[in-house]
Amino acid sequence: MTPQPPADLLIRAAAVHTLVPGEPPQRAIAVTDGRVTALSAAPDGLDALIGPATEVVDALGSTVLPAFDDTHTHLILAAQSVHGVPVHRARDLAGFLALIRERADRTPAGEWIHTTVNWQEVLLAEQRMPTTEELDAATADHPVLVRRGAYNMVLNSAALRLAGITEATEAPPGGVIERDERGRLTGRLINRAIEPVERVLPQPTLAERIDGLRAASADYAATGIGTVRDCLVPVEDLDVLDAARAEDALAVRVRALVSGFAARTPEQVDTLLDRMDRWRADGRDDGRLSLWGVKFGIDGGFEAGALEEPYQGQPCYHGRLLWEPAELLAAVDRVVARGWRVGVHAWGDRGLRVLLDVFERVLKRHPGLPPGTLVVEHGGLARADQRARAIALGIPVTVQHPLLHDGALTQQRAWGEERTAALFPLRAWLDEGALLTGGSDFPVGPYGAMVSVWGMTTRGTTAGVVGPEHAIDRSEAVALHTVNAARLTGESAVRGSLRPGAFADLTVWPVDPLHCPVDALRGLLPVRTVLAGRTTHSA
Repeated sequence: MTPQPPADLLIRAAAVHTLVPGEPPQRAIAVTDGRVTALSAAPDGLDALIGPATEVVDALGSTVLPAFDDTHTHLILAAQSVHGVPVHRARDLAGFLALIRERADRTPAGEWIHTTVNWQEVLLAEQRMPTTEELDAATADHPVLVRRGAYNMVLNSAALRLAGITEATEAPPGGVIERDERGRLTGRLINRAIEPVERVLPQPTLAERIDGLRAASADYAATGIGTVRDCLVPVEDLDVLDAARAEDALAVRVRALVSGFAARTPEQVDTLLDRMDRWRADGRDDGRLSLWGVKFGIDGGFEAGALEEPYQGQPCYHGRLLWEPAELLAAVDRVVARGWRVGVHAWGDRGLRVLLDVFERVLKRHPGLPPGTLVVEHGGLARADQRARAIALGIPVTVQHPLLHDGALTQQRAWGEERTAALFPLRAWLDEGALLTGGSDFPVGPYGAMVSVWGMTTRGTTAGVVGPEHAIDRSEAVALHTVNAARLTGESAVRGSLRPGAFADLTVWPVDPLHCPVDALRGLLPVRTVLAGRTTHSA
């Protein structure tokens, strides 16, 4: 028998949870050439693999788990807002505006000022967005873009002028240009109404984009994330991600979903797919960066998710469908016919019903589609009949408790407490046999391995505990980010568990997340994150 070569990395721990079914915790793990090569039930059981160049990590009080996936997040947005005004730190509008004023004082007149995107207005003392008038008071010398999440903006007057938005501008289909009770612009734009702004924003240099991705991906890694499924990548940003990979600036693996939100006609969908096909033909997919498919959205979010029953206090309002079903069917049909996968945002129960109608027709047109070709992103308000239908169709669902954590107060205002508590019925989904995977939906919710596990096991939110009957246990929550996530991306053979031959994507924790006090999970961070045997984060 050929002797096994020395390990590049050997970790001795209190427990190595491999997540291989039926395998008890191990005590040592060895890594060579980026792959797991051996495991042992004894902490010294792999010492024979120690060579002159082996890095030995004695973490006898620590626990090793696979690195986590965030299966629905927005790394590109995180990278773009790395250097934004940090309004997520503000606790009231006075502090919010003071941060913008402070940035304006050291920014040349005429240059754009933009904010970070990971904040919620309901967490401010005033529980509302700033207005154009207030932003003008902070600075009249700069165009200001306040962005919350991916689909909400507030602009000052200078920014509105540059975007060509006036009192006479009508909102596009699927968008909202908000006005006050007197019909005046508030500066807030929602969903497709943000597109004119994105067309006039100055573009950062490639070096600045790569710097943002380096910082943002390192921050994901610092929370235990090893792979992100970025669900809103502009097709032109594939080249930016590729450049970042070439400069070794990505601290996480990236599975990119190209944004299909602007592709409204068959010709536009085909143009998008042509660009994606060129990427595939160039052979640029690899283990670090790959193109997963296309992302669409059937309805809005907290304030616009499509419901069967009306919104609270709005008897004539049921949210918004962003597509006619026949048009979405045609778009999804074109995508899968080219061999790509599709993830579709569905938040309200009406949105999910319409989406399942579309998916069912796609499956009838294309029998034999590989599992995971069609994915429900969120599936927030999922009734029992809809869950049964999705499971029968073999449709996986990505869920994001951090989204519910930060958005619960906003959602309660729009839908009421009962429907908000019914969001993400994880216990029922799992008991009924669904393939669920875990994510954050950053910037709407915070990313992080254990903050997500904490939320799924406690149902804690900014509005308190909501829907405790939907909680799942820790091992299930961890599986949503590891084993299940690898099934979703079709990578179970090499990721999601720690077995010989698998990628050495792992995390080291100071306590055992499966057994520590549950409240300790919320702020728990790894002491080390390893990707393909290389440390991408060390505390």
